[in-house]
Amino acid sequence: MRSFLLVLCGALLGAGALLATGATSPVQIATGPAPSESMAGGMGNANLGKSIRAYLMANPEVLVDAMAELERKQDGQRDNVAQKAIQENQAELLRDPETPTSGNPNGDVTIVEFSDYQCPYCKKGHTAVKAVLAADSKVKLVYKDLPILGEPSKVAAVAALASIKQGKHDAFHEALMTNTAKLDSDLIFKIAGSVGIDVAQLRKDMSDPKIKDTIDRNM
Repeated sequence: MRSFLLVLCGALLGAGALLATGATSPVQIATGPAPSESMAGGMGNANLGKSIRAYLMANPEVLVDAMAELERKQDGQRDNVAQKAIQENQAELLRDPETPTSGNPNGDVTIVEFSDYQCPYCKKGHTAVKAVLAADSKVKLVYKDLPILGEPSKVAAVAALASIKQGKHDAFHEALMTNTAKLDSDLIFKIAGSVGIDVAQLRKDMSDPKIKDTIDRNM
């Protein structure tokens, strides 16, 4: 089976972009043979600094090349860490019985989607994921709730997982993802009712400790 891990969380994407810049990483730039201590002493630290600065001002592309190389190395390191984590956690990623799924349960491609119901990037990604499912009948989608954008995100995630007991997760997930208003508890339960969920029963089901355990594993 081919398996893909798709992270569609804006906060995570933002963190990844920050890491990719290497803003906090030291950059070493080689402009020729390293000066020996005697050479450096003879030039004087101030003169050496001026020489390096003059070189960089005259050849700024060196900085661009160095940052590009640093980004390439960091991307490779992150990819290696991610691949290792996917291999070590395949059971929970692909076959967690408490995690809702959609699409073809026996699909030969599995997409694991981490998302937050308040994340605008997740909402945009939702459209693309739906298009994939519509175009390919051999794709399985695994939903991983990752509520990191405040209390309404947590309430929405718990409610969505609780809706599984009423067989309404797909409809509720769709309604939450296409909602454009700012979420709060009242709106979340209003959306639940709009897709045919028994809200009183949903509130009771949300207290199931297995739901918190599921979210904790996702985190």
